[in-house]
Amino acid sequence: MSGKSVTIGKQHGPSRHDSYSGTRNKALALLAGCTFALGAGFCSTSPVWADTAGVIKPTEPAQRIPDFVGLVKQVKPAVVSITAMIRADAVEGEGGGMGGMGGSPFPFPFPFQMAPQPSNQLVEARGSGFVISADGYVVTNNHVVKGATKVTVTFDDGTTLPAKIVGRDSKTDLALLKVAATQKLPFIELGESEDVQPGEWVIAVGNPYGLGGTVTAGIVSARGRDINEGPYDNFIQVDAPINRGNSGGPLFTQDGKVVGVNTAILSPSGGGSIGIGFAIPSDTVRSVVDQLRKTGHVVRGYLGVNAQAISPVLARALNLPTPKEQGALPSGALVASVAPGSPAEKAGLKAQDVITDFNGQKVASPHDLAVRVASIAPGTQVTVAYIRAGSPQTLSLKIGNLAGSTPNAHGGGTGAASGPRLGVALAPLTAQLRQQLGLAASVHGVVVSDVEAGSPADQAGVRPGDLIQAVGNDAVDNPRTVAADVKAALAAKKPVLLRILRENQSLFIAISPDQPASAPPADSGTDDGDDDN
Repeated sequence: MSGKSVTIGKQHGPSRHDSYSGTRNKALALLAGCTFALGAGFCSTSPVWADTAGVIKPTEPAQRIPDFVGLVKQVKPAVVSITAMIRADAVEGEGGGMGGMGGSPFPFPFPFQMAPQPSNQLVEARGSGFVISADGYVVTNNHVVKGATKVTVTFDDGTTLPAKIVGRDSKTDLALLKVAATQKLPFIELGESEDVQPGEWVIAVGNPYGLGGTVTAGIVSARGRDINEGPYDNFIQVDAPINRGNSGGPLFTQDGKVVGVNTAILSPSGGGSIGIGFAIPSDTVRSVVDQLRKTGHVVRGYLGVNAQAISPVLARALNLPTPKEQGALPSGALVASVAPGSPAEKAGLKAQDVITDFNGQKVASPHDLAVRVASIAPGTQVTVAYIRAGSPQTLSLKIGNLAGSTPNAHGGGTGAASGPRLGVALAPLTAQLRQQLGLAASVHGVVVSDVEAGSPADQAGVRPGDLIQAVGNDAVDNPRTVAADVKAALAAKKPVLLRILRENQSLFIAISPDQPASAPPADSGTDDGDDDN
């Protein structure tokens, strides 16, 4: 016999191996004894523990996994499924939930993969929503109902009611609906998303793949996520399984209040959930919905600065304080330029100033500043803390209106085709947009950032993401030039001829000034929520 031999007698003191070996030997001895006894006919067939037989009643652990049964029963009556009849061209332009996004976050209102449809056909899309008032106001995502000609809302008890679109806001992907109920409806309240912390339990309720009333649970993974879906991204990231059709559904904390609206997932293959979902914070929802309810559209604050992130090298050059945490990036928003006549210029902000605090809230980045400025109502007096030449300073200013501002980046606005309404919102072709659209450095033009449903531009076939390269015979490279050329064409009562670059292919689109800017029947809101016309 080869191998290392272990002699128990030579070991000193008790050991786990000794105990295990002894127990094992005893067990073997018992089995052997039983076998011997069986051979002799003396072994009893009844187990020796027969006197303890009966129902096993384990004791409850001191700490249990949360049970959401009671909570779900209370909130489900206020969670609804939404069915929208949407124009096929709006579905194609939205790109939400259609797959093939290759790992990018995307919205997901559609329960099934759909083949391309002719633009004059309608497709049925499904999403989720929730009631926020007894008189029938319902919150959902903008991409669930954008381009819809008919919207219906189905309640947990099976009741289906037609819905009217009160207003939409594409920049935050929120929409407000209204149903005409014959009695007061159960509704749920918005909570405080600012109080939500990573690691906290959350519950999602919605209509994934047409399966209404589906409940899933998980935890908050992170806060303040910017996934480049819009200018004011500030998502709550969760690992609760959410899928296509969950769009617009509520995200609850254990107190039964809504802290987010489920809106997008990250999926490498464009398929279902992999545990990375995103919800719009309830603080944003509250601000947007209040405005949609009152006016049908959203106005945003305007500061008038173009800001950029701060690298460690820039921080040293600007004599900024060293971050307390080793390896952390410098926080703040470096003012690259100030728009003439803007609130920032009037208050005395200058290029090279570093904004560190806005109205009592820390500013971590230019995006952070943009989100905070946009959330302030125009005309509000705010305080701004900044560093100039290494010296901390503070000033007070009155926030302007983004809708009437000149084109700027962070804290500013986007250009628009002004005058008679074509229904398009325009944006300069920035480096980021150039990369997103896959355009070469030699390509120039103006990006269509949004198209109002039912507008002349929409009916002519203009889509978000189109690049306007020329109006008539004039090449264009900024929103102001487009606006001036469009205004001149409309003043002459001529169709507006646009040369468009779409998916690296050039085409011409003519928009007639006689084309009525009528919205679809279901969309009673006079604006799609954008600040631009």
